Amino acid sequence: MNKIIVTGARHNNLKGIQIKIPRNKIVVITGLSGSGKSSLAFDTVFAEGQRKYIETLSPFARQFVNQLEKPEVDKIEGLSPSVAIEQRTLGRSVRSTVATISGVYDYLRLLYARASDIYCPQCGTLMQFHESEEVIHQFIASAEGMPVIVLAPVIRGRKGEHKKLLEDFIKRGFLECRIDGVQYYLQEAPELDRHKIHHIDIIIDKLKMKPDVYQRLKNAIDTAKKYANNIFALHLPSLNQDRMYVPRGVCTNCNALLPEIEPKLFSFNSPVGACPRCKGLGKIIEAENDLLKEKNNDYNAGEKCPECNGNRLRKESSIAKVGGLDIVSLCSREIKDIIPFMQSLHFKGSKAEIASKIMKDVINKLVFLKKVGLGYLAIERPLYTLSLGEAQRVRLASHIGSELRGILYVLDEPTIGLHPSDNAQLLSMLKLLKEKGNTILIVEHDETTIRTSDYVIDLGPGAGSEGGHIVNKGSLSNFLKKDSLTACYLTGKKTIPVPQRRRKAKEYITIKGAREYNLKNITAKVPLGVMTVVTGVSGSGKSTLVIDILYRYIMSRIYKTRIQPGQVDTVTGWEKLKRIVLVDQSPIGKTPRSTPATYTGIWTPIREFFARLPESRKYGYTASRFSYNVASGRCSNCEGLGMKKIIMAFMPDSYVTCEECKGARFNKETLKVRYEGKSINDVLELTIAEAFKLFSFHPKIKKKLQFLLDTALGYLKLGQPSTSLSGGEAQRIKLARELWSSHQQNTLYILDEPTTGLHFQDVHYLLQVLQKLVDYGHTIVIIEHNVEVMKSADYIIDLGPGAGEEGGHLVVFGTPEKVANSKKGATANFIKKVLNTNKRNKVN
Repeated sequence: MNKIIVTGARHNNLKGIQIKIPRNKIVVITGLSGSGKSSLAFDTVFAEGQRKYIETLSPFARQFVNQLEKPEVDKIEGLSPSVAIEQRTLGRSVRSTVATISGVYDYLRLLYARASDIYCPQCGTLMQFHESEEVIHQFIASAEGMPVIVLAPVIRGRKGEHKKLLEDFIKRGFLECRIDGVQYYLQEAPELDRHKIHHIDIIIDKLKMKPDVYQRLKNAIDTAKKYANNIFALHLPSLNQDRMYVPRGVCTNCNALLPEIEPKLFSFNSPVGACPRCKGLGKIIEAENDLLKEKNNDYNAGEKCPECNGNRLRKESSIAKVGGLDIVSLCSREIKDIIPFMQSLHFKGSKAEIASKIMKDVINKLVFLKKVGLGYLAIERPLYTLSLGEAQRVRLASHIGSELRGILYVLDEPTIGLHPSDNAQLLSMLKLLKEKGNTILIVEHDETTIRTSDYVIDLGPGAGSEGGHIVNKGSLSNFLKKDSLTACYLTGKKTIPVPQRRRKAKEYITIKGAREYNLKNITAKVPLGVMTVVTGVSGSGKSTLVIDILYRYIMSRIYKTRIQPGQVDTVTGWEKLKRIVLVDQSPIGKTPRSTPATYTGIWTPIREFFARLPESRKYGYTASRFSYNVASGRCSNCEGLGMKKIIMAFMPDSYVTCEECKGARFNKETLKVRYEGKSINDVLELTIAEAFKLFSFHPKIKKKLQFLLDTALGYLKLGQPSTSLSGGEAQRIKLARELWSSHQQNTLYILDEPTTGLHFQDVHYLLQVLQKLVDYGHTIVIIEHNVEVMKSADYIIDLGPGAGEEGGHLVVFGTPEKVANSKKGATANFIKKVLNTNKRNKVN
C-alpha cells in the first residue's frame, strides 16, 4: 500500500475527516493555529501507529511503556511504526546534553574505555600494562601482616532482585557474600528491591598477607576473575577499605595504580564517574538535596562546582586520552571542529580494531548534527540551554543517522529557530530520510518547507470549532490553484503589509564589551520606545546578547535579583525602564488545575459574575463557591478534576470520568446556578471565542478575552489544562496577560521566537498586537528569524556572520531597509527580497 488512509478522524476538533497521505513522501500539514494540525498528525496518525506497535508487545513489556489513548478515528490503513519529534515532549533535564541526547556520548565513553591512552594520575607517564601476578606481589609486600578478603564483584551498580545469581553461587559451593557493603551467608541473603541499584560481591577466600600465601592468593584471585569478568577486589578489614583490580596498567615510573577504566568512569549520570562534590550536575546547589533542582528545573541555580570546574566528571576520568584530549576537552569543542579531529585519529594494534566501528558511528552522528544546522554547538552543551528548535533538531539528527527504513516520522515545526539561510541543510536531511524509504509528516508553517514538500494538506477554514476540515490538499502545483487561506499567502493574493512608517528612536540602551560565549567583545545599541528584531544565523549569539546579557543585567538592577548576567563591561541607558518582562515559551503551569482562565485572571471576574446571579444570592454563594480548587463547591470525589486516575498493572494508566459529577468538576448544588443555560463547568468548556460572545456585555471579561483573541488563541478552551499547551501557545497567553497590564509604562518586553506555531494570518494578528504595545509607550525586543517579523520592525540587529566561533559579531544595525541594502551577512538578501516583492496584495 502506497498510502496511509485515514477514515473518520474526529479527535478534538476534527470533523470526521478522510485523507489519503502518500507514503515515502514529505507531507506538510498546515493551517491556522488551532485548525486541527496536531490533532491529525500527532493525536491521530502517530498515536495509532504507536498504539498498534505497542499492542504487539507482551503484557509484561507493555507495563513499562507509556501508551497513548486510542484516537477517535474509524480506521487507519497502511500505517508504519511511528516516531514523533514534537516540541512539548522534548526532555529538559539538567543532566541531558547534546552528546547524551544524540547518542554520541555513549560511543565516546566506550571509545575512551577501550581504545584510549592511559596516563599516570600522579606523574603523567603513559601507563604500561602488566599481568596480575605483579600486582599480587606488590600487594603482599605493602599489606604484609594484614587480614584480607578476596572478593568477586559479580554485580556492580545494577538494579534487580538477582535471586537466581545468588542461588547459582550456593550450588557452586560458596558460603558467603557481601551485598551493598554488608556481609551475609548466602543462605541468609535478604530479598532485594528490584527497583534499586545493588552491589554484590561473592567472598572467595579470607587469609592473612604473608610471603607464603602467594599461591593461595593467586588461586583465589583467579577464581574471582573467573566469575567477575576478569575483575577482582581485595578488602582490608583493618582499614575498612576495598581495592578493585581489573586488567590495567602499573606506572613504571612511580608504581601508581589506576582506577578501573570502564564506560561508567566517563558518565556524569553514574556514581562511578560523576564528580562526588556536585554529583554530576556541574553546579553546587544550596538545597537539601540535588533532586530539588532537577525537579523544579531551576537551571540557573547554584554556582560552578570548584572540584570539577563545572565539568561534571570526577578527576580520574582525565587520565584517559584520545588524540591527546581527555573526554571533557573533546566535548567542549564545537561539532564542526570535532569531526575533522576524529577523522585525523589513527589507532594501532588491537585498539584499531576496537575503535574502527566506534569511530564510524561517532563521525556519522556528528556529521548529521552538522547537516541539520547545529555544527556550532559544543556537544557538552546542556539541553536546557538550547531553544526548542535546536533541541528538536538534535533528536532529528539521531534518527537520520539510525539507518531505519519504513518508519513514519511525525515532526513538529522542525524549522523553529532556523535562520532562512539554514533551512536548505535541514530540508536536504529530510529528503535523505525520505530516500531511505521513510514517510515524513510535518506540521509546519514555513513557506520554504511547504514549497519543498511532495504533498500539502491545509486544515481550516478557521480555528477551534470552526476548524477541523480539509480545505485544500494536493501536490504544490495543484494546491496553489485553489484559494485556501494558505494558498493565497503562497501565491501573493494575501500578504502581511510593510508598516507605512518606521518609528525613530531617541534613546538607546548601550551594551559595551559583550563577550559571553561566542560574542566578540561587541558594542550594541538597543533602541527604546520601538520594536527591534535581533536576528542572525542559528548560533550567532542572539540569545546570549538579549537574554544572558541584556535581560539578566537589567533584571539584576531593577529587581535586585541575584541573577548574574553574562560577561559584559557595561550596560547603560536602561535607567528609565520600570519593568522588564521575558515572554518565553516555558509552561504557564505545572498541573492540570492551571488553565488559560486561571493564569490570565479571567476566571476571577467570571466567578464573581456567577456569585451575583439570583440563584447564588438565594443560597448565599460567594465567588469561592465556583472555584474547583475550593472544597465547598467542587466535587468531593474527584476534587474538581472531573476525572479519576486508574492505575493499570499491564496497561497504561487510564483516566475515567468521575462517577459522582460525570466530569462536571463541581457538586450538584453549584451546577444548579446557570447563566444563559450554562453552568460554571459549561463555561470552562467554552472556547475563548465562544466565551467572548457569551460575555460580550461584561467590559472586564470582554477586554481580557479580546486580548486572547488578538493573539490568535480563540480556539483554546478556558479550562484547557496548561500541561497540554504548546510552547507557542503558552508564550502568547503570557503576552495577552501583558496587554491588559499595558498601562504600566516604560516596560521592556523580550520575546523569543513568538511566531512559533503561527500561520501567516496569525503572524499578521500578532504583529498588530506587538505594534499596539509599542504605541502604548513600551519597548519590544524580539529574537526572531521570520522575515515577516523582520520587515515589520523599526530596527534590526543582525549578528553573525556565521555560527559558533564564526559568529558573535555585530554585522549590521539599522532599519530593515538599511539592512537590506547593506549586502552584509546572511539576513540582507532575505530582507531585500521580502521588501521588494510586488506580487502580493495587502491583507483586506
